[in-house]
Amino acid sequence: MTDTQPLATASDLTGCTAVVTGASSGIGEATALALAARGAGVVLVARRAGRLAGLAGKITASGGAALALPADVTDGGQAAEMIGAAAAAFGHDRIDILVNNAGVMLLGPAAGAPLAEWQRMIELNLTALVTWTHAALPHLLKAAADGPRQVADLVNVSSVAGRQVRSTSSVYAATKHGVGAFSEALRQEFARRYLRVTVVEPGAVTTELRDHLRPEIRAAQQRRLADMQPMAAADIADAIGYIVTRPRHMAINELLVRPTEQDS
Repeated sequence: MTDTQPLATASDLTGCTAVVTGASSGIGEATALALAARGAGVVLVARRAGRLAGLAGKITASGGAALALPADVTDGGQAAEMIGAAAAAFGHDRIDILVNNAGVMLLGPAAGAPLAEWQRMIELNLTALVTWTHAALPHLLKAAADGPRQVADLVNVSSVAGRQVRSTSSVYAATKHGVGAFSEALRQEFARRYLRVTVVEPGAVTTELRDHLRPEIRAAQQRRLADMQPMAAADIADAIGYIVTRPRHMAINELLVRPTEQDS
């Protein structure tokens, strides 16, 4: 394929199926809206069925296509079934884009930390991401070989904590570093098969992520970020939209994005 024979308009995702986990709020919800606006049929995955139904209704009311698939992504037994349903959702029998966005941030000193918090982060931030990726790989590779764009995208949402470790983020940072390592290994393995793998590392974003922190940790986080304007979920969704609409010959492998005022 040469530059004078483009496969399709890069910004047009019409005919593509995109799966977004953690789609009931925040970055996941904003990403689903952004991809639907570019023409993708969007499969919405999260636990909160009511929120997903509302989002699917919003997308379809705007002329888009959406399917809500309520699921607990940490239930490994659901992954293959849900991915199969997603691939069949819009009649294409493939998945062109998977955005692994579901995650949780439970910060705090390691001494005295509830073990359940550490286990929850490992299960959701890393194990679930790996499991859903494993289930989706055959469908993504099929899209790269046979789909309208002849390229597919796997986007793993990490964090600035996947690059920079802070003293109260031990297990959270460990999971996000794991996401980075996993993503880079897959990138190398599938580059010649046109499955693009991207890790996105947001800094401070206004989402529900901090709502899960213990009250004293949440207050400390609010003080640390009080003198800056955080990003909106739509800012990260816009970045993801940019990533997946690059021409076939171009891949964004890693994207670190912080608020302008965030210096660490």
